Amino acid sequence: MTSPIYAIGDIHGQLDMLQVALQRIEADGGPDARVVFLGDYTDRGPDSRGVLDLLIEGKRAGRNWVTLKGNHDGMFEMFMRDYPMTDAYMMIGWDWFHPRIGGIQTLESYGIEIGETDRVFRVHARAREVVPSEHVAFLNTLPNHHLEGELLFVHAGIRPGVALSEQSEQDLIWIRQEFLNDPRPHPWLVVHGHTAVRQAEHCGNRVNLDAGAGHGRQLATAVFEGRDCWLLTEAGRVPLTPK
Repeated sequence: MTSPIYAIGDIHGQLDMLQVALQRIEADGGPDARVVFLGDYTDRGPDSRGVLDLLIEGKRAGRNWVTLKGNHDGMFEMFMRDYPMTDAYMMIGWDWFHPRIGGIQTLESYGIEIGETDRVFRVHARAREVVPSEHVAFLNTLPNHHLEGELLFVHAGIRPGVALSEQSEQDLIWIRQEFLNDPRPHPWLVVHGHTAVRQAEHCGNRVNLDAGAGHGRQLATAVFEGRDCWLLTEAGRVPLTPK
């Protein structure tokens, strides 16, 4: 019998939703359940700091967790470098502090208030004083994919037709249309987030678990046994089948 593996979509600072998801996983699979987090732990929601604290503490305690890198986690890490940087995949005129990105909410969760006339270098200096070094270290060491059996877990997706060893990290954490619009089978069932949908969906060759927690909707949690998939809900497992 295949051991179940659980996956949690984009969290985006929604600590309360994350705690509910973990309770559902424990109820279904016990305290030692294997869980893959698909990235985007920060930005938009109210408690990015609390989410990182929970994940770091869980891994320190030896929980059977895999925490992948999302593009928002990468943006936070880039801002925290000696000289703050902006990801080149951002649209022109956007940066981590853009209202649709959510970096302001992330820093607010650390008690850093940002005014309209603030300068980036001053905000950066305050963040370097306040954000725990273990949070920065955690962001710096996140893997960009996890392969287990017939399942490939990744934040955004893959470039179709390219060997896993040749995939670029920027594609793995940023790709959209080239991946989403390709209906061909991949060597694995790709489990991803990154592109928010109204509810989790199974597209045959991929499963999208970004149900929009960063926009105040739900945090999708799924369980896989081989390629079979269920959503974990208040009522228990609900089959998630190809649409």
